[in-house]
Amino acid sequence: MKQNFKFDKDFLWGASTSAYQIEGAWDSDNKGKSVQDVKEVFENTSDFKVCVDHYNRYKEDIKLFSEMGLKAYRFSIAWTRILPNGKGKSNKKGIDFYHRLIDECLKYDIIPIATMFHFDLPYALEKEGGWSNPATIDAFEEFSRIVFSEYGEKVPYFLSINEQNVMILHGNVIGTSLEQEKQWKGLYQQNHYMQIAQAKATILCHELAPNAKIGPAPNISPAYPKSCSPEDYLAAMNATAIRNWLYLDLSVYGQYNFQAWNYLKDRDYLPHIEDGDMELLKQAKPDFIAVNYYNTMTVEENTNKEESSGEYGDQQIAMAEEGYYRQVNNPYLKETDFGWEIDPVGFRVTLREVYDRYKLPLLISENGIGTYDKLEEDGTIHDEERIFYYEKHIAQLAKAVEDGVPVIGYCPWSAIDLISTHQGIRKRYGFVYVNRSDEELSDLKRYKKDSFYWYKELIKNRGTF
Repeated sequence: MKQNFKFDKDFLWGASTSAYQIEGAWDSDNKGKSVQDVKEVFENTSDFKVCVDHYNRYKEDIKLFSEMGLKAYRFSIAWTRILPNGKGKSNKKGIDFYHRLIDECLKYDIIPIATMFHFDLPYALEKEGGWSNPATIDAFEEFSRIVFSEYGEKVPYFLSINEQNVMILHGNVIGTSLEQEKQWKGLYQQNHYMQIAQAKATILCHELAPNAKIGPAPNISPAYPKSCSPEDYLAAMNATAIRNWLYLDLSVYGQYNFQAWNYLKDRDYLPHIEDGDMELLKQAKPDFIAVNYYNTMTVEENTNKEESSGEYGDQQIAMAEEGYYRQVNNPYLKETDFGWEIDPVGFRVTLREVYDRYKLPLLISENGIGTYDKLEEDGTIHDEERIFYYEKHIAQLAKAVEDGVPVIGYCPWSAIDLISTHQGIRKRYGFVYVNRSDEELSDLKRYKKDSFYWYKELIKNRGTF
């Protein structure tokens, strides 16, 4: 049945990638190493040295994005291409690459949306303590100044830090915390320093690129109570505050969420706060919120004193905090091949909750499904599961817009196949198939999936399918 939705003609139908997962060329043109270049990858999983070679094939890829009809392309800028050591001497070849990339987008009337930091901290800074060292704040400010000075006239939207909450809660899974054992107090100190760095970047953006807009990009997963038990409802409030509002309240309001603060105090995780920090956070005013949405979580009361606190799965699966909540499976939801629950209605819930709380425009910066895609002998890829996923989610996005949520655009993950954070190329997200495996590079040839043609028609018809 044909679905008719009302999306504004200026709505940004786009797609997303990140530098370390797509570019490759990990040591080309004076690029420095990032934490992603040196981390130990999972067995039988590709590293990030070549990825899908977007660094050398960006013209071919952007031409494909144009053919698909993209109005926007969200990519990230590799810090170590701009500042190989994270600070100090800049790298003209890296700076010039992103000028070429941005100009290629503009050539096809694709609006560039640039993420400033997407999980790829310079390894030189990591060796000096990374985000545990307040000097990294100064380094990020230096990097930000270059980014806004170079690209601020061309890029209308900047995302400051991608999924800061995931980096804190699941950094050892995604490769941003290289230590094996978590030190939670130290991680929440890192979070505070990242928030200060983000605030400084936000202020800088408004000074150096006054025509551009900037916002944070957290991964939001609202929490449902498992039952109508009052204790389960409280558990859901706790989970939402700890996973979501802790980060966004700091980004938008410049203050710690009171429920999350009580949790930090109870666990002895409170960060050290310097004089002037909170004033700086309040001074930074984001223009919008970018939302990465994959699923919701369902939780129950947790009184199990034997259970260790924190995660016991990947970034979308299973968390627990004794005395606060325990994540459980939702029997009403199906799962992807990789165990992530699928909740299109939860997408609408997310957008309504975030807008109700913060009253800022929203940009969907990630939403998508990882599947095992097969290249047929005739060069086709029949990814019906992806199309079905997007149909259901875009229908709920349309309903959220009708509810009154101001959404700037929709940039699903991902524009083209790339190396998944910890499950390699076999977990494919793209509209474009890249011919390689985790074991062999093959020829890296690009093929259009069925979803490519579906999304092209959807964009052409302004959201109608």
